[in-house]
Amino acid sequence: MMKQFRLDQLADSIFAIVMTILVFELRVPEYTGIITNNTLLHSLVSMYPLFLSYLLSFSLLFTYWRSHHFIASVLVKNIDAKFANLNGVFFFLVGLVPFSSHLLGTYIYTQTSIIFFAINIILIGFSLFAMRSYAINSQTIENAPFTKTENEHALMHIIFPIISAVLAILVSFYSINIALVLFTLAILFNISGKGTNYVFYIIDIFRKKEIVQ
Repeated sequence: MMKQFRLDQLADSIFAIVMTILVFELRVPEYTGIITNNTLLHSLVSMYPLFLSYLLSFSLLFTYWRSHHFIASVLVKNIDAKFANLNGVFFFLVGLVPFSSHLLGTYIYTQTSIIFFAINIILIGFSLFAMRSYAINSQTIENAPFTKTENEHALMHIIFPIISAVLAILVSFYSINIALVLFTLAILFNISGKGTNYVFYIIDIFRKKEIVQ
């Protein structure tokens, strides 16, 4: 049986490295000679796509680190080889975020950068979903007790960014700005402690209607 704490250490190390790499793309503007305050300010303002991609990517990684920590350190009480392999796929996709983030920041008004960033989010989400599903259904992994409601809310935290990324791809054919808003909403949803409550409030309305019918 594999040691769970080794997986925890690997996860924390990978996320720390990847989240640090993100800031390396924010480089101080360089000039020769003396420059004016307006020139420097203009240069910083022109870098806003890079700052935006850094903010989106860092927030995204933080929410995925939090979700991974809950699954791998709180939900499961032990791990096996398959669970470790699923983690490997997840880490591989997480390691791609600095590239997709820099692509988005450099070419923020192109559909290609939007789609690539969205696909990265979708694949990370699916790998996290597969990890959680395996942990719950595996015959060799012991889980901490959880309720149906807790499970639904946890899954929604994983699924919502996937849905937002898919919508961002579709919307990118018409508006890049709206696609960026969808990325932002997905992150705000997961950071917010009440995001899933609002979603399930709507879902429960339809559930009650189905029961009445």
